[in-house]
Amino acid sequence: MKRVHLIAIGGAVMHYIALMLQRKGVQVSGSDDDIFEPSAGRLKQAGLFPDKLGWYPERIDQSLDAVILGMHAKADNPELLRAKELGVTVLSFPEFIYQQCLDKHRVVIGGSHGKTTITGMVAHVLKTLGRKFDYVLGAQVDGFEFMVKLEDESPLIVIEGDEYPSSPLDPTPKFLHYHHHIGVISGIAWDHINAYPNVDVYVQQFDKFADSTPKGGSLIFTEDDDFATIVGRKEREDVQAIEYGLPKYQIRQGVTFLMHKNGEVALNVFGKHNLRNIECARQVCTRIGVKEEDFYKAISSYKGAKNRLEKVNGNPLIFRDFAHAPSKVRATVQAVREQFPDQKLIACLELHTYSSLNRHFIQEYQGSLQEADVALVYFDPHTLAIKKLPPLTNEEVIKAFGRADMSVFDSADLLFEKIKELSQSEAVILMMSSGSFNGKSLTELSGGSRN
Repeated sequence: MKRVHLIAIGGAVMHYIALMLQRKGVQVSGSDDDIFEPSAGRLKQAGLFPDKLGWYPERIDQSLDAVILGMHAKADNPELLRAKELGVTVLSFPEFIYQQCLDKHRVVIGGSHGKTTITGMVAHVLKTLGRKFDYVLGAQVDGFEFMVKLEDESPLIVIEGDEYPSSPLDPTPKFLHYHHHIGVISGIAWDHINAYPNVDVYVQQFDKFADSTPKGGSLIFTEDDDFATIVGRKEREDVQAIEYGLPKYQIRQGVTFLMHKNGEVALNVFGKHNLRNIECARQVCTRIGVKEEDFYKAISSYKGAKNRLEKVNGNPLIFRDFAHAPSKVRATVQAVREQFPDQKLIACLELHTYSSLNRHFIQEYQGSLQEADVALVYFDPHTLAIKKLPPLTNEEVIKAFGRADMSVFDSADLLFEKIKELSQSEAVILMMSSGSFNGKSLTELSGGSRN
């Protein structure tokens, strides 16, 4: 490819594809109706930020080798319509990635929760051991400048596989486009109600993913999830099915130690869900030639992916987490509760996704904040309006979560004031969101200092 245009270039993966193509000498252009940080800063630094925001069909002509279409665009996007009119090749980004790795051994890590962390763990181990590989990561991982790497000479690629539809033109789940040799299902918990109206339709996508495992391939899945075991244990000819569970561990003075047959390893991450993620990563690494002792040495230095139980401050202790789906919220709260059993836990969740703000889906959060000493929920009425959803009342939210003493806020300023009022030096504050609490900095909760 010599010239490529990206519609919705500001997306988390899309802007990294743009940067990667530019490094390979491709002439890159792009468009979007709004671009937020950190994508905006990276694109500006590379000279790839659009000269003006919005959709302009004159940007599309027949000199383009391809248009890569992000999920943020709509089916009636003027640039997309122009590309179709001119017969320019249009690819979703998972289709594009697959085209770039046809000759590579493909590891695709899927699941409703944990896939970002497992992908990051496998990538960290391979990089620590000096292995040559490509990757598509779902979040920034310590030690990796970019989230996407596609090089001709790499024999292996590790891809975070999302079950969400590929593009406005293609409802196929992204992970089905990658055609894995080794596939992972880290858990199945209904999400994306706008794409999958009920749990049965949602689970079917993972069944298709498992069924697409080729003869001689491997399917790795958790034994601690009912849907994952139903899908994973289904008979498939010449497919190696591998179950993983919770490894042995100890928590001593706020540090989690992973116990294995040759000793123990102090970890930088914590929580049962992360311990399961480590065991899954070990199973993946074993199947791509990593020795067990090398894996344990490498995983000890893994510090986590950005916004995945990421420490923001030390006094009071503040963590932020991308958790937004019910299963993620429940696992994250349980992890912090177990790690800091004697400290006051203030858990705050921002309802930001289409599913979480949907009054029919919100019932799925029942009991998810139960283990916190203080439970707070925030949503921005403007976000509801953007997603064209009916207003939510505080009473509806409290009833859905099943916790009468929970406080609900529709103002980020009032929420932060309440957290400051409640917190103390020995408190642990857990801030969970796929959004940004209306752009407020979490360091405000500790007077602006950062450890």
